[in-house]
Amino acid sequence: MSHRSPFALLLVLALAVGGPALAQPYPAKPIRFVVGFPPGGGTDIMARLLAAKLPELLGQPIVVENRPGAATNIASEHVARSAPDGYTILVTTSTVAINPAVYRNLSYDVLRDFAPVSIFSDSPNVLVVRSGLAAKSAGELVALARAKPGVLNYSSAGTGTTQHMTGELFKIRTATDIVHVPFKGSAPSLTTLIAGDVDMTFANIPVILPHVRAGRMRALAVAGAKRSDLMPEVPTMKEAGVDGVEVTIWYGVLAPVATPREIVDTLAGAVIKAARSPDIRSRLLEQGAEPIGNTPEEFAKVLREEVGRWITVVGTSGIRID
Repeated sequence: MSHRSPFALLLVLALAVGGPALAQPYPAKPIRFVVGFPPGGGTDIMARLLAAKLPELLGQPIVVENRPGAATNIASEHVARSAPDGYTILVTTSTVAINPAVYRNLSYDVLRDFAPVSIFSDSPNVLVVRSGLAAKSAGELVALARAKPGVLNYSSAGTGTTQHMTGELFKIRTATDIVHVPFKGSAPSLTTLIAGDVDMTFANIPVILPHVRAGRMRALAVAGAKRSDLMPEVPTMKEAGVDGVEVTIWYGVLAPVATPREIVDTLAGAVIKAARSPDIRSRLLEQGAEPIGNTPEEFAKVLREEVGRWITVVGTSGIRID
């Protein structure tokens, strides 16, 4: 007959009791969404909309934390270096695919250090000008810019952001010289435009729509494949005579790369359900955004293609930050 020591019996008991606790289903505590822009911008709006829906799908609250600066690099680096446990998640935009082309010395690799989860929604950028600017169409704006090279300026949410890249693409396609004025986020960029201190900007529909409707700025062209149902009177860039400026901004969810696949799948399933739910779908469409909700594999493909695209654009424009 064998005899077990008291220590061995205690160890067996501890494992028996602790096993289920260690194997708690995800998520077992609040999840933190990290956003690389200040409150009020497009990415923040989308993150908070998603964060308000996910608790009913995941059973845990979502906390949104804004970590603005360096064209989302501060937030991206923070999440890339966080524990891959599904509790620190990056909610970001197309900017994260631009940064590899703009910054030489990034401390993270967007294709290597993140696990794509899902794209929640997307929305085209729109060319808007201050209400007092003489140009009433994209064609008139191009003519004005060509007549006064280096005089007109445009604001953006920061150097290397999608607004900045759309502006540079616009300059390349129209052969114009327009000065870039970067800010730390969409909100201050638009505030400056409304005040009349800059001439134009490129921003997405959820952010500019209330201001356009209130007459605080004027929309000249949509940088998308089709007109927006919310702004049917505004032509696409192509319709306005500007070819090759098609920039749709996506809002996606990324986790640290070593996050277990079952956690990634749980998050992706919740984002997909949220994007396709009637209430969220209605809210997105009301703001000029399209519900997406795709798989991790589909998001990974978009990410690779976007990184390649912006490397080409940045190579043409010669933009470099460091």
